Amino acid sequence: MDEAKSFNADQQKEAAFQKIDRGIRDVPLDQIVGSVGRYRDLDRKFRLKAHVPSEKLENVKKALRAGKNLPPVKLFQIKDEYYALDGNHRIAVAKEIGREDIRAQVLEFLPSKDTPENILYLERVDFYDQTGLRGDLKLTEFGQYRYLLDQISDHRAYLGKSQGEPVTIKKAAQDWYKTIYQPLCAIIDKGRLLDFFPDRTLADLYTYITLHHWLENRPDQEHNYGIGLSRQVPTDMEAFRKKMANMDECKYPEMLREITAFILMNVSAKKEYKVVDKLFALDEVREVHSVHGGYDIILKIVLRRDLVASDAETIGDFVHNQVRQVNGVKSTQTLIPGYSRAKE
Repeated sequence: MDEAKSFNADQQKEAAFQKIDRGIRDVPLDQIVGSVGRYRDLDRKFRLKAHVPSEKLENVKKALRAGKNLPPVKLFQIKDEYYALDGNHRIAVAKEIGREDIRAQVLEFLPSKDTPENILYLERVDFYDQTGLRGDLKLTEFGQYRYLLDQISDHRAYLGKSQGEPVTIKKAAQDWYKTIYQPLCAIIDKGRLLDFFPDRTLADLYTYITLHHWLENRPDQEHNYGIGLSRQVPTDMEAFRKKMANMDECKYPEMLREITAFILMNVSAKKEYKVVDKLFALDEVREVHSVHGGYDIILKIVLRRDLVASDAETIGDFVHNQVRQVNGVKSTQTLIPGYSRAKE
């Protein structure tokens, strides 16, 4: 179907009848997907169809070229999609000339169908309403917004104590977003961690890392991440905030680190040379040595891991999935260097 989406049809589909006035805001044009009354006059790209008179469209173009300030359009919202109630021509022109957003008066209709997608969306709406935040904080697991609210509440208490006066939840949320959430997300993004979790969002990884590193990393619990994460990201949220306060983003730490390990192995008789050739072909293998003594081959490997994984887990996966799969390898023993020095 080439028509724009119908608000009435989607409203019935989502059982979206409870309304909230969201006021005037800038709305991304690519999220305006339909119309309340004129969806048959528009295609999916919000272009007027041939049978629709174009005179009004040309008048809007002239007004924009003349630099006139046009009033905000009026939109209905269902989840992350918007439908034009008034301003179809202004939206069509704005999309045509390549604008990214448009000023709009928004009335949101909340979905009531009991689906996982809707439950998660309503959790996000509640989080936005309580904190005043908007934008890229999209989580994909139920119940995680509650953890972020708890984190903001802790930060609110910290700010109130340090400033000597009460701080509103929305002011604390803005400060948390700017001084804690965004810096850690920048570190996560710099380390390209999303490449390893294609179905997750930055907010998901932020929540996962901080939940396990700040909330659950107590002295009475085993620390599973190795020393890398603690060196780069302090185990206390406010300590992290202070560390990032005077640091330029270009100097943010990497979320990936290299691990060097040595693997001692025994192989089947007369298969040493074939094993050496196959192991040396692996990108992670830097050196292979056939030796005499208690072992047949010594392997030097260099792996890269993100800071939320342990050295042992990363090395164990490589040894099991790569080294031990080579035909002829009988047994392995792994050595992880502690303190090292090397000459050029």
